[in-house]
Amino acid sequence: MNQILVCEKIYVTPELKRKKKLYKFNFIASIFLVIVLFGYYVYAEYDRNSSDKSKEILSQLEVVETPVDVGQIDSTVKLQDDVLVVVLDDTQEDTSESTEVNLEELIEANKRAESKIDTKYYQTKSGESYTTVAVIEIPKINVTYPVIYSKNTSAETTEELLKISVVKYWGPEPNEQGNFCIVGHNYHNKKFFSKASTLKKGDSIYLTGTNNETLEYKVYDNYVVEPNNLKCTSQLTNGQTELTLITCTMTGKQRTIIKARAVSAN
Repeated sequence: MNQILVCEKIYVTPELKRKKKLYKFNFIASIFLVIVLFGYYVYAEYDRNSSDKSKEILSQLEVVETPVDVGQIDSTVKLQDDVLVVVLDDTQEDTSESTEVNLEELIEANKRAESKIDTKYYQTKSGESYTTVAVIEIPKINVTYPVIYSKNTSAETTEELLKISVVKYWGPEPNEQGNFCIVGHNYHNKKFFSKASTLKKGDSIYLTGTNNETLEYKVYDNYVVEPNNLKCTSQLTNGQTELTLITCTMTGKQRTIIKARAVSAN
């Protein structure tokens, strides 16, 4: 019995205790190091993906001013990163009396014009010139409006025009090959594109250009995107003549996109 006790005392020496503590410390340090390295790897992957996503978004929103030739299209891209965000701010109702007068004058002038469209130039309150480039008719929601446009495509001018009527945002001439994009406010009533979200696949939209030619378009898609998503304005239509309507959702936080395609192209 005494020998066993002596042997145990000999086996559990201070040196052995020191080594056990050292091994324990090394083990804990190794686990900590693995956790740190794993955390760094996860953070690096997240940062890389975030950076790639940011670059992707920026590439979509970048202002490009080089001519784009898609079929017969000869246009210039001037998509600005804040246009859809700023100009379609429908949080306030439009109560401007002058806006109503301007719209009524435009509609009456278009009715009197021999080509159905009055191509005279008018001025906004800030002095920017604009004209009618098309007339859009949507029987299902009882909409008939002049589509107006200004050579000054700044967000401020576009915002001012949107209080008068619906506005050409981007694309070729009306009824030409490509994607003719129109933006309009949603004032939660029957005005402008407030009821556009109710359009369904197969519904008709009519667009008349300055040459007095009217094309019928059939809706083929209706969806919602974030304000900074400009893919709906793409001119890659595979040779088709298309129409895109853009307005706010009922909450104003997103955008309703209506895509339509001409029944018979030029």
